[in-house]
Amino acid sequence: MTTDAGDLKFRDPETAQEIAADIEAQMERIGESIEIMHVCGSHEQVIAKFGLRSMLPDDLSVTMGPGCPVCVTNMPEVDEAVALAEAGKTVVTYGDMFKVPGSARSLADAKADGASVEVIYSASEAVELAEDNPEEDVVFFATGFETTAAPTAAVLQADPPENFYVLSAHKYVPPAMEVVAEMPDTDVDAFLAAGHAATITGYGLFEDFVEEYDLPVVVGGFEPLDVLYGVRRILAFIEAGEGGLDNAYPRCVSREGNTAAMGAIEDVFTRTSGEWRGIADIPDANFELNETYADHSARKQFDIEGVEGDADPLTEECICGDIMAGTASPEGCALFGEECTPQNPVGACMVSDEGTCKIWHEYGGKPDL
Repeated sequence: MTTDAGDLKFRDPETAQEIAADIEAQMERIGESIEIMHVCGSHEQVIAKFGLRSMLPDDLSVTMGPGCPVCVTNMPEVDEAVALAEAGKTVVTYGDMFKVPGSARSLADAKADGASVEVIYSASEAVELAEDNPEEDVVFFATGFETTAAPTAAVLQADPPENFYVLSAHKYVPPAMEVVAEMPDTDVDAFLAAGHAATITGYGLFEDFVEEYDLPVVVGGFEPLDVLYGVRRILAFIEAGEGGLDNAYPRCVSREGNTAAMGAIEDVFTRTSGEWRGIADIPDANFELNETYADHSARKQFDIEGVEGDADPLTEECICGDIMAGTASPEGCALFGEECTPQNPVGACMVSDEGTCKIWHEYGGKPDL
């Protein structure tokens, strides 16, 4: 079977079975268990929704790592947004962040108590809200990886109104991959990287990682055959006994990426160390506004330091951090599907559509098809 990524009919069952047969033959030749980690909630959605794990050999594990930006947003970051809303600011954010719990409360809780909290669908919509309400301080609680950091940077470069502020919780994925690769409790043999982030960064971003850790990294798309093809390319590297880098999403991703978008990110943000919820303090993995854009930084313009609340006792039982690090599954959490559901989430992994727990709650993780 020699199907190239560019030839794939993205949901063709016959092609899927052919690639799955190739994967099974590869695993027989490799002769040992393999763990592949993907770092994207969209990958987990397609894997679970289409039952792809049921097509893979039992000794091949494909697990989700820290690829849900909502899930890795740290509780103190949510606490800051809640504090701003309770202080009378208009806080706007993407829908997935609305119900994410901080130490004790979410933005949904603040809105229920009368705070001004709005869901928006783009960074430009947040700016328009500030323009339409010049008497209000509008704070954009900005989350996401490189894909959403770029539009946040773009609106800041475009001279937004003085009453527009950004509370940045944007994250940068490659340092998190390094932390996971070095964790003693993980045994990751390769990474399936997120295609949409790579449209911004370019797949060349991973060259240093591959050289440092001698692990295969393949950039993959978001259709069922994209994922299966990416897995097959990874196993080809493993079978050859080498690390390597490949782009299995060539219809969208180039080596250089979107240089204009990356230029905007580099102009607006500086990378800082920061805690990723439940995982670790990760060096150079958080995007914070630099001094040039300090007038629009909510952290620098408002007093929100040390606003954490008392944590919900159930929070201590949540293993979302272990799930995002790839060392546990939702089914290993005592709260999953019981105290923690999409209607009443305890942890962030049950809130976001890209969270492993919410996806498994809807589709299951490895269905017996």
